Amino acid sequence: VQLQASGGGLVQAGGSLRLSCAASGRTFSDYVLGWFRQDPGKEREFVAAISRWVGSRYYADSVKGRFTISRDNAKNTGYLQMNSLKPEDTAVYFCAASRSPYPDLASEKYDYWGQGTQVTVSS
Repeated sequence: VQLQASGGGLVQAGGSLRLSCAASGRTFSDYVLGWFRQDPGKEREFVAAISRWVGSRYYADSVKGRFTISRDNAKNTGYLQMNSLKPEDTAVYFCAASRSPYPDLASEKYDYWGQGTQVTVSS
């Protein structure tokens, strides 16, 4: 499956952004969807994951209550709604797909990755 992330940009602290992840090539609903982020010089960090049919959602503690992951399998698209953004949310955000039966926090469990979209939050 090919993934294309979009929706990043520059926003002030407290603002919102919605990232999209468009999938093609395979049946989107066959894959768990995850979002990760990475700042230069740091390791890739888990943000959120959602099961194949929206049964379960998981979030990093740092984004819980502010970010919402969702997916529309009919549109082959996943989303990450980010509210109350903070400067520490600044990073390149990646969407990823996993063939695992359940969502996982570990990046090595994900088989396919999008190219990343930059999110910058100014203070």
